[in-house]
Amino acid sequence: MITEMKTSYRVVSDARLVELRDRENRLFLERTPASQKTFERAHEMLLNGVPMPWMGDWGTSHPIFVKKAQGNKITDIDGNEYLDFCLGDTGAMFGHSPEPTAAAVADQVRHGITTMLPSESALAIGSELGRRFGLPFWQVAMTATEANRYVLRICRALTGRHKVLVMNECYHGSIDETLPHIGPTGKLELRSDFDMNPGVPKDALTRVVEFNDVAALEKELAHGDVACVLAEPIMTNCGMVLPAQGYHQALRELCTRYGSILVIDETHTLSTGPGGYTAAYGLKPDFVTLGKSIAGGIPVAVYGFTREIADRINASFGRKSVSDPMGIGGTLSGNMFAIRAMEATLKHVATDEAFERMIAGQNRLSDGLDAALKRYDIPWSVTRSGARCELQFMPRLPRNGSEAKAQFDWELIYYTHLYLANRGILITPFHNMMLIPPMATDDQIDTLVQVWSDCMAELSTR
Repeated sequence: MITEMKTSYRVVSDARLVELRDRENRLFLERTPASQKTFERAHEMLLNGVPMPWMGDWGTSHPIFVKKAQGNKITDIDGNEYLDFCLGDTGAMFGHSPEPTAAAVADQVRHGITTMLPSESALAIGSELGRRFGLPFWQVAMTATEANRYVLRICRALTGRHKVLVMNECYHGSIDETLPHIGPTGKLELRSDFDMNPGVPKDALTRVVEFNDVAALEKELAHGDVACVLAEPIMTNCGMVLPAQGYHQALRELCTRYGSILVIDETHTLSTGPGGYTAAYGLKPDFVTLGKSIAGGIPVAVYGFTREIADRINASFGRKSVSDPMGIGGTLSGNMFAIRAMEATLKHVATDEAFERMIAGQNRLSDGLDAALKRYDIPWSVTRSGARCELQFMPRLPRNGSEAKAQFDWELIYYTHLYLANRGILITPFHNMMLIPPMATDDQIDTLVQVWSDCMAELSTR
């Protein structure tokens, strides 16, 4: 089972970890009796007590039920307050309910929510996204998963090819083509024991290579059947994996050489700067996809593309009123409410000044974590980029998804996150990712460092 994975660099015995977690479980139950009772009642009408499966995957005996989220703080129904460095796993990257976004949606909700007609705000977001990412044309979806799905369909229609190439252990939402990984035998298989689409062989629509492996990338593209490469500029969901020097240049050159469209998913890596990793490092994708945080947490996503792609679309299906049967677009996509929220967020919240504070805060956090690891002689490392960092249970930064995933330690993750939660801190539940929002103070960041440091000190006591 996935929860049996254990890092080679554990600094605590199994028995001691069980003892420590039992202590923290007791403390968690003492702190959250109302959440526990609510969770028990929720089983009567919600599968496993939560409205969405991931909400039950925090490694605690029951989830924390939220009463309020504002800025970088969450208050649960027991009255406990938490400093939030998870931020809805990026959805609230700029803080919960930012005032300009909240004011815009409060006004818009009384002036139309969805009409399946455009509003003038759509021009504003298209222009601003073009300025940030350097791509002239944009379309709106409801989620990043949906944006990625539409782009994959467009790429297949434009190229006549059926396969999508992704990176091993990637994450691009709930798209079938991105779920397989390279198994122990070298063949593609699912990461789950349960096959959601048993009628389709896993290699029928997908090619998978390791991130940073240029030779493997060229070998797979040379088959001539890859419609597009879908990649994050930094892998962010299996622990963070940074690109090697020259990797993105090689990725761009190989896609061009073999006629595959390059799609960069900036949903998480928008944390790099106002124009994501694409603008910060001068990437030249054919498409960019983006979701989660661009409307302050209101569900919406976008995909942008080059003029060449726009011309190819309009030379084929773009003006033939066939997007609906092609599965591109949706009734609620581009609704006035979400676009107004996006306009306010881009204009007043996700600003250059906000990113400066966020990135400075991340460096303060990462420096503090590095110092704590050194102080207690713990062989772990911190990967950092923009406003995001990751504590990884290995002494050097991983070069690909397999290296990162091989050092996952779910019992250690569950324990450390429970330890932090009991001391008023939340971080991303599925790995050790931490985001710094613009309102986080130095004292709050130092509190996170200190709690991690206390946790490390106890774990490293021989």
